[in-house]
Amino acid sequence: MTRINVLLLCVLIGCALSLVTSRHQARRLTIELEREQSRARQFDVEYGQLSLEQSTWGMPARVEKVAHESMRMQLPASSRVEVVEAEVAK
Repeated sequence: MTRINVLLLCVLIGCALSLVTSRHQARRLTIELEREQSRARQFDVEYGQLSLEQSTWGMPARVEKVAHESMRMQLPASSRVEVVEAEVAK
């Protein structure tokens, strides 16, 4: 009878250790998941900011202003503008 009790005690201890280990791993993975989700939200915010910045920097009015002020460029007279139509590939 004592051998069965010792065997059952060993099985019980093994199950308890397995339970503790699995719960610890689940908590660790939950913390890691929350951390990665937070990073993903930060990347989404940064992407939105960068998209807005890109659209602001690429606005034709801003490009024209920078070209005029920084590089002293001017729009050509309408008589000097030629429109070239692209050939359609067949």
